[in-house]
Amino acid sequence: MARKDFEKMSQKELEDYFGVTHEQIEEWDDMLVRGEIPGVPVGEVIVGRPLKFGEHLKLVGFKETEQKIERMDKRADSLGMKRSDYLRWLVDRDLAAAGVA
Repeated sequence: MARKDFEKMSQKELEDYFGVTHEQIEEWDDMLVRGEIPGVPVGEVIVGRPLKFGEHLKLVGFKETEQKIERMDKRADSLGMKRSDYLRWLVDRDLAAAGVA
């Protein structure tokens, strides 16, 4: 359902749709503000972003002129990539060509 459809619904219709009342939401909010979180923790809590490539990454960086960065971004965009993905792709291609990938 689109957001505009929800905006047209009455409070009663929203409560029926989501199966929760305004009073329940207020009660949950009060509990959370007090630091009371219901339920039992399940599994290990992992803080941070999931591994993008299945292993830890290290930052690699270099400085470049604004004009060249603009051209890199335009080229990456034309390939449907972000700048970092484009640069990884270039490095992967070069390492494969050199036989060290």
